[in-house]
Amino acid sequence: MVTELGGTVTLTCLCPDESVTRFNWFKQSFGEKPLHMTSSLYVGQDSNYSNNFIKDFTETKRLGVRRGDYSCNLTISKTEPGDSATYYCSITAIYEQTFGEGTVLIVKGSESNSMSVLQQPVSESVQPGDSVTLNCTIHTETCVGEHSVYWFRHGSGESRPGIIYTHGDRSDQCVKSPEAGSPTQSCVYNLPKRNLNLSDAGTYYCAVASCGEILFRNGTKLNIHALMNTI
Repeated sequence: MVTELGGTVTLTCLCPDESVTRFNWFKQSFGEKPLHMTSSLYVGQDSNYSNNFIKDFTETKRLGVRRGDYSCNLTISKTEPGDSATYYCSITAIYEQTFGEGTVLIVKGSESNSMSVLQQPVSESVQPGDSVTLNCTIHTETCVGEHSVYWFRHGSGESRPGIIYTHGDRSDQCVKSPEAGSPTQSCVYNLPKRNLNLSDAGTYYCAVASCGEILFRNGTKLNIHALMNTI
């Protein structure tokens, strides 16, 4: 899910099971451990302040949770860069806890003052069996060496992009600007794809998490066309 800076989003969790006694929400920032946000036991629970939230989330009034008979929705208002994360809902039923697949939320704001991300904007057209290398270039001034790079792919007919690769915290692919005294450095990350098949088609996104924010571009669309036999 993508939202603009300052917007409002509602993350939904639905489980039509009469044995469900508790809903929970967790937040996992990119590269961090999951944090428990809230638990909801009672139907009709609806609040926009801290009494429904746990620990690190009690300081904000931007969070709200609404519990229905078989649902528990999390609302985040006035979104900030730090809200970019994966949010997981879990349910407790008969002493067992079950997690959903999670929702990746990306807050898309104005260009960062300290970092910019460049990605091939054009479509790549290849044939099955070919190889291609997608690249992502980062220009950064602050938090040097403290960024993580993630690749997502959104295939045709899929409901949401899925993460396929992460470069983790690496700075060995970065070079400083040749200008004397310049704090800027450039980092290039490649995603090689070999022996392509039709299932590799889709739009590939490079996302960079650094300094409490995440930046990404419109992605590179990879088209794979099978050769037609002619008589």
